[in-house]
Amino acid sequence: MLVRLLYASRAVDTSPAAIEAILTQSRQHNPGSGITGILCYGGGVFLQAIEGGRSPVNDLYGHIQRDPRHQNVELLHYEEISERRFGGWTMGQVNLSKINHSILLKYSEKPELDPYAVSGKVSFALLEELMATASIIGRA
Repeated sequence: MLVRLLYASRAVDTSPAAIEAILTQSRQHNPGSGITGILCYGGGVFLQAIEGGRSPVNDLYGHIQRDPRHQNVELLHYEEISERRFGGWTMGQVNLSKINHSILLKYSEKPELDPYAVSGKVSFALLEELMATASIIGRA
């Protein structure tokens, strides 16, 4: 059974090296667990969608909740899915400082990433638009 989980968190360390370390760890560990997804980062906030088997996705989310690199971890959306939407990425990356801010403004009150202020469906729509506009890097 495949599931998709969408969550938000705040970075404890916002340095580029810390963000890259999170991505590197994801790309190393996710393939063995059958996890795919996308990580969106901007202004100290993470928005991440992870897909895979129910147990591996839930185990990973539990690990993220305990990870000292994340704070204010909040579940935004969880659903059973018939197919992956982000299957091409062990962990795709979107750096919001490099995208057109009108995309963010389309889905929120201000042109900044704030998944805490919008519904999970809106956050997922933002990720889909970022994918459609080729804003995702790190295909692996």
